[in-house]
Amino acid sequence: MRAYERLIAICISTVMVMAGQGVVSPVLPLFADSFGVSTAMVGATVTAFGLARLITNVPAGLFADRNGRRLLLVGGPLVTAIGMLGSGLSGSIWLLLAFRFVAGLGSGLYMTGAQIYVLDIAEPHQTARFIAINQAALLVGVSIGPAIGGVLADRYGLASPFLVVAAAALLTAVYGYIRLPETLVERGAESGDEFAAGPLAGSESSGGPTTVSRWSVLGSIDFIAVGLVSFAVFSIRAGVRQTLVPLQLNQEFGLGVDDLGALFTALGFIGIVLIGPAGWAADRFNRKVIIVPTALLMAVGIGVVSIADTLTVFIAGLTISAVGSSITGPAPAAYVADLVSEDRRGQAMGLYRTAGDFGVVAAPVVGGAVADLVSIPFAIAMNAALVGAAGLFFLFFASSKPPDRRHGDFAPAGGGAGLSGVRR
Repeated sequence: MRAYERLIAICISTVMVMAGQGVVSPVLPLFADSFGVSTAMVGATVTAFGLARLITNVPAGLFADRNGRRLLLVGGPLVTAIGMLGSGLSGSIWLLLAFRFVAGLGSGLYMTGAQIYVLDIAEPHQTARFIAINQAALLVGVSIGPAIGGVLADRYGLASPFLVVAAAALLTAVYGYIRLPETLVERGAESGDEFAAGPLAGSESSGGPTTVSRWSVLGSIDFIAVGLVSFAVFSIRAGVRQTLVPLQLNQEFGLGVDDLGALFTALGFIGIVLIGPAGWAADRFNRKVIIVPTALLMAVGIGVVSIADTLTVFIAGLTISAVGSSITGPAPAAYVADLVSEDRRGQAMGLYRTAGDFGVVAAPVVGGAVADLVSIPFAIAMNAALVGAAGLFFLFFASSKPPDRRHGDFAPAGGGAGLSGVRR
């Protein structure tokens, strides 16, 4: 029960963190737009957040490997509180961008620490399920947040959600300090020497493991493939759902902030329902069976959004995409965990999150610029093509069977295509 008690504790913290981010999600584009800036500059408010996470993920992962997870779980929300408070008090787009960057630093610290923490407390056969449960907590926070943010903005102004989130982040830091013990030392003691070399440490063919660069995971076609999927999925979330969709719904279909909040909350509950079965399936079957079809399903859904000429069709496309995104859920992160030994989890998860955050950085600004030059629907269609291409690349180039971490059989050349097979 000890592992499940810790899982519940980290999930409560995750709900609090992500509820804060959800609160501002339907409000941020309109708040930025109130400064009279271009669509590209509106997208830059999301990019600033993602850029901060981008440069934080790997250092945070290395820090977690060397110094523990707990400081990230407490310090991250404290930094987020500063960023959100400053965002709400910003009087110009440049101040807003600066404090969005600070908030992104806090998010990167916390989310990297939380993902590693979950891996620490899970046994190998529970990896995807534990990730799924924490992601369900994430989705609960993201789902309840927009409705709250919409009501706050409608009644008290567009700045009010940021101030509420700042207070919630401070409470999260206090909760983490009280309820989340360190897992680094005890997990290392439990694992012993069996995984010391890890799949990236070399080969036993010469009589023993050899030491190679800790960055050799970057030469793995498997890691590159899952990183591309992460990049595409986060591009959809940041470039389409958080930037282009609110603007399109507001400008073309007349939805206000309260309507946007209610819609995003409803879509979020799809993830809450599906994330549990998705985690079970990712543990039961090989991860590829989950990743490829759901990436393609997201492409279809976003493609429908790009051509929708009625609100009903638009929402139908968002729903299809939400189903695909929810089922994808824990599978990519679990796939990354399969590729590395326990002593390298922090760095690997930091690199994996960095791949996704490249999408957070690039997609809002690039999509906003394309929307200014051509149209919002065209920019949305571009993202649909991206996630579809990433799914196909994973299909043809990523391995179906993960490496055996005990014997160092990690192969940088990757595996072949194929979806069949139950995890053994």
